[in-house]
This record gives sequence, C-alpha cells and structure tokens, in this order.
Amino acid sequence: MTPKQPGGWAPDGSKGLDLSVVIPLYNEEESIDFAVKEVIGVLRELELEWELILVNDGSTDATGTKAVAWFDADPRVRVIEFRRNFGQTAGISAGFEYASGRVVVVMDGDQQNDPADIPALLEALSQGFDVASGWRRDRKDKLIMRRIPSRAANWLISRVTGLKLHDYGCTLKAYDKEVIDHLELFGELHRFIPALALVAGANVIEIPVNHRARERGSSKYGISRLPRVLLDLLTVKFLISYRQKPMQFFGRFALLCIGGAAIRGSWSGFHRLEGRSRQGDGTTPWLLASLQFASFGIIGEMLTRLYFRETSNPPYVVRHVWATDAPAQPPSPEMSAPSIARDGVGVGARTEAR
Repeated sequence: MTPKQPGGWAPDGSKGLDLSVVIPLYNEEESIDFAVKEVIGVLRELELEWELILVNDGSTDATGTKAVAWFDADPRVRVIEFRRNFGQTAGISAGFEYASGRVVVVMDGDQQNDPADIPALLEALSQGFDVASGWRRDRKDKLIMRRIPSRAANWLISRVTGLKLHDYGCTLKAYDKEVIDHLELFGELHRFIPALALVAGANVIEIPVNHRARERGSSKYGISRLPRVLLDLLTVKFLISYRQKPMQFFGRFALLCIGGAAIRGSWSGFHRLEGRSRQGDGTTPWLLASLQFASFGIIGEMLTRLYFRETSNPPYVVRHVWATDAPAQPPSPEMSAPSIARDGVGVGARTEAR
C-alpha cells in the first residue's frame, strides 16, 4: 500500500476545521463521561482546530442526557440525537454528514479504543494515505466468542474484497473527508468502509493500535452478527465487482442454470430411451428458488441505494442536533465530567441547536 502523493494532509486553519472526531453511542451511560473526557484531553494536546461529534443512536438510558451536558460544557462538542436506534452504520454515516473537519476520525465510546492512537492515524494521512485503519493486534476480547470468529471474518473479507486487512471490525479509523463524501453507507456496511473507499480510488493503510478491555457497561455485539456480516459481504462484493455490469454477475448463474437444466434433460431423455422412467429428486426447484432469492436481495440493495440517493433521505432520522457557532474555548486542564442536575439535564448555558 503506497500513498498517493508525498506530504498528503496537513493542518491548515485557513481552510476551516482540521479534525472531526465522531463517536456513535448506544446505551453507554456508564462510559460516556470517561470516554469523552479522555478524548478531549488528547485533542487538547494537538495543534489543530477540532470538533467532537457525539451521535446518540436512540439510547434508552442516560447517554443522551450526558452527551448534551458535554455540549453545554464545551462549544466544540456537537450532539446528534436519533429518534430511535438505527445501528452503528447510521451513526457513523450521520457523523460523516455533519462533520466539518478535513479529516474525520471515528471511534467507539466504550473506551476500548485508545484516543492516544489518534496522532498516529493522522501521521499516516499526512504521508498521503486517504484511510488509516486501526488494527487491534493485541485484542482484549474473549477468544472463542469474539477473536476467533473475527479472524475468520477478516480473512474472508480480505479474500473477497481484495483489500488485505487484519482487523476490519476495528472502529478506530481516520478518513480524508474528500473520500468519505463519495461513500454511500446503508445497512451494516460500516466495517467495509476501507474496501468501499478503495473502490473510490483511496489509498488505505493499516496501523496497529492499542485495545483495552471493557471496564464499564456491556458489549452490544457478539457472534450473532456473523450471518449479517456474510450477507453484507455478498453486497459489498457485488458493489466492488459488478456495480456497473450486473449482467456479468447474474449471467454466470443463468448460464450455470441453463447448463444444469441441459444435463438434467439429457439424463432424463437417456433413461426414457431405455424405457426407464426416472423422477427428479426435487433439488432443482430449490436451487432455482435460492438463486431467485439471492438475486432479489441484491436487486433490493441496489434499489435501496437509488431510493436514498434520488430522494436525499438518509438511512436515519434525526430528532435534534445540538451545535454552536460560538468561538471554541479550550477546556481547563482540570476539566472533569459536566455536572448533572437532578432532572438529568447538564448544567450550563445551552446554545440554540441547528
């Protein structure tokens, strides 16, 4: 993987914000204050103009209230609140849409991603890469339920997409905003963003990052995601290889079906000539039905993308956005989590939301 050009991205305040950090959140009330405080602490050390975007993905606990409290405490924090839970892909997509920085970093809000790795990701982009993808080389997750299935999935995704990465599932990634502006994210395609960016001409590099054991809250994902990953992988393969020539994809299956039908017909005709009748075993209708369902699924995926593109409707519904255009004031070194009033609303002067 070689960079597109020497130099690459560099901070330039004259062109607006340098960096947007996006954190999608779902029921992370136990972790959000610790995570946000840690991220802001790292960003304070960078000589960059930055913003932090918290996406509340329909949380049913106090996550949204605590996120708004951080908005009240720091004008560089923005909060996007969904009307319901739309999933991690939708949360990342909304973060991309609302981000103003020339580089966008995405990370989890459970503190398993280490914000201290952000400078290394930015350094990779400064060398001319468009996407810097985190690799949890020393992953702190359960071996049987998380790490082994993840290794198998990463191997399969690398083979199918043609982009070899050790860790597609790591949320911690840095993107050139110009690249992600061309991506269309629906369903659960967030883990395939590097492969989709590669199709758009991006240069991708993988950076080893620190991974920490979860100390608070509980994981929202498990091995049950595997079937959905496989189905999404089929969609990604279609988008990468056959997006502009779908007949090449469907035509191959059609030819196989025609060949199978010809062999089946010849075999049946041979038995009839010998005076022996032979009934089918019933597998052919099932194979054809499977082909039809797979075809309908892929066609449905394409029609969904056309619908969202033509109607300009994103795959999520925003209830409210908390943002401010006030000049950013750096938090004090002794900054702590915002105080929470008895009714659960953050204490501070709230700016009118967009």
